[in-house]
Amino acid sequence: MVSTTARFSDVQNHWARPFIEALAERRILNGYPNGTFRPDNSVTRAEFAAIVAAVFNVAAKRPYISFSDVPANHWAAGAVKKAYETGFLTGYPDKTFGLNNRIARGDVLVALVNGLEIATKIKLDLLDKLPQIYQDTATIPSYGSNQIAIATSVGLVSSFPNIKLLNYTIAATRADVAVIVYQALVYLGNAQKINSTYLVVPPPPSASTVKVSHQREFRGAWLTTVWNSDWPSKAGLPVAQQQAELVEILKQLQELNFNALILQVRPEGDALYASFIEPWSAWITGTQGKAPEPFYDPLEFAIAEAHKRNIEVHAWFNPYRAKTSIKGAANVSPHIALSNPDVVYQWGNQLWMDPGSKLVQDRAYNVIIDVVRRYNIDAIHLDDYFYPYPIQGQSFPDDKTYAAYKSAGGKLSVEDWRRENVNQMVLRLSQGIKATKSHVRFGISPFGIYRPGQPPGITGLDAYNVLYADAKKWLEQGWIDYIAPQLYWRTDQPKQSYPALLKWWTEINLQKRHIYTGNNISKLDGKAWKDEEIEKQVKISRSLVKDLSLGNIFFSMSSITENRQSIADKFKGSLYATPAIVPTMSWQNQSAPPPPKELQVNNRRLNWQPGDNQPVRSWTLYRQNGETWTLQRILSAGTTFATVQAGTYAVCAVDRLANESEGVVITVS
Repeated sequence: MVSTTARFSDVQNHWARPFIEALAERRILNGYPNGTFRPDNSVTRAEFAAIVAAVFNVAAKRPYISFSDVPANHWAAGAVKKAYETGFLTGYPDKTFGLNNRIARGDVLVALVNGLEIATKIKLDLLDKLPQIYQDTATIPSYGSNQIAIATSVGLVSSFPNIKLLNYTIAATRADVAVIVYQALVYLGNAQKINSTYLVVPPPPSASTVKVSHQREFRGAWLTTVWNSDWPSKAGLPVAQQQAELVEILKQLQELNFNALILQVRPEGDALYASFIEPWSAWITGTQGKAPEPFYDPLEFAIAEAHKRNIEVHAWFNPYRAKTSIKGAANVSPHIALSNPDVVYQWGNQLWMDPGSKLVQDRAYNVIIDVVRRYNIDAIHLDDYFYPYPIQGQSFPDDKTYAAYKSAGGKLSVEDWRRENVNQMVLRLSQGIKATKSHVRFGISPFGIYRPGQPPGITGLDAYNVLYADAKKWLEQGWIDYIAPQLYWRTDQPKQSYPALLKWWTEINLQKRHIYTGNNISKLDGKAWKDEEIEKQVKISRSLVKDLSLGNIFFSMSSITENRQSIADKFKGSLYATPAIVPTMSWQNQSAPPPPKELQVNNRRLNWQPGDNQPVRSWTLYRQNGETWTLQRILSAGTTFATVQAGTYAVCAVDRLANESEGVVITVS
């Protein structure tokens, strides 16, 4: 029965139609005289033997044995002989072939794997994954498990209507056989792929992976915008120059192996970003309330450029300072000093918001949560300015606010009330940030001395009772993800002992949060402060790694840009000579991202692809040295290649929480 057409009247809407017609065009499958194909009819072993004998030109592997139920004059006798000799089919133990027995779907796959000797050409690595691929793996007989795994890995398997069911023991239909045979031709390179939702797509082959890691460390720099201390170098610079200056700063941080930028975005009730709540900062354009022209968003720009270089951006807010100098230009709407002058007080040469005012509290909260919601920042950062630093002989003028609190039934003393105002703001921010974006961290850099006498022998300003900053409580309650105490004293000052203070901060860290010490490199003058002093401080910080002293933040960027006392050279040559990503936080999601896939090498150039659609922050590239793996490079998410020397490498994916996948291993010759 030879078909004279590639089309059949009964396959027009059939799931296997493209495969049936493709094989009919090749005269591999026949229809019936009435123009039908009968795709859902089952296939006998004799019919299947005839198909494989006609389709596959394979050398004989063994001599034929006669089967008692296959007479020499049977129409399929020649096909049975050939199917047996080439290894596609065998008989039964009773020396029969079972000409008219229906062949099971699974046995069709086993026959093709055996006859085409696919097992000798590919690695068997899907056997353990079969239960993840098929829901009815238990129905696969033991003699067929390996072949089914191999058939799946090379793409022979189809299943209608549910590709999660192999249906091994169910009789194969003519449609089933057509599709499986066609897929075998695709595997052999003799046919073009046909897309179908009923083909089981084999998972990618398992690459060799290895667990690798390196010494994590937080390496940050404060970038001060107020007074144009660090950036931009001058208010009102052309946009292109502002952007170029920021890119140069980020390039230098990347070259020095820093991984975090603490960017001041709200110095004085203003905004270095597009805000509907507060006016544009004069430190950007030279005029408060004026947007950059041509327009750009400095925070958005900083985030994009920093993330390109594997540098986190921590948005730094001053929650209560309203103006750094009353001698400057007047504030413009919607600045709080204009919209609500009753809660803004003159304090020396400055204006300061009242932390006890609900309006001020709401304003700070809304401003910060707005940034969390709209920008791809990594963290929110507050510095040491809560209630203002003292002025001799003056007290903060919040009498009316405190009196209103008392008249409403408040019982706290004015000192405890002020502390509680700040505490409630910290707690509210902590909860609001996590509710808005759980991955955004919250850190505060308080004055480095909590209280004189804590630890014993320490003297200095009482931040608890002057700034009303109960940083010890924030740490003990776990309201913050990291604390960066500003230890701005030399290591040889016993009354403000750097090592004693840092040890004290680690000892009160009951919730095991991270401690990133604040270091003042702006003091480097070559006299009392030399680069050796900063090196000592970093080494002291590192000596307490087991107590979660996990990094440093340096004040401020201009000292690095100027290479003051060769501090930039010190970072590059010794302190930060090797790259590092930031530490992970145990209380956050620590699920590792999937490792990269399709890792290949061509002329010493490694290429790979993301393991899935989840966002990747960066890639880490390790090189094997004997029994150890050494971090070579950190590459941005958009860079999926690296040119390397001969050796064995591992590439890992890193997510925005700094979780690192296992490394996919590849050897470059």
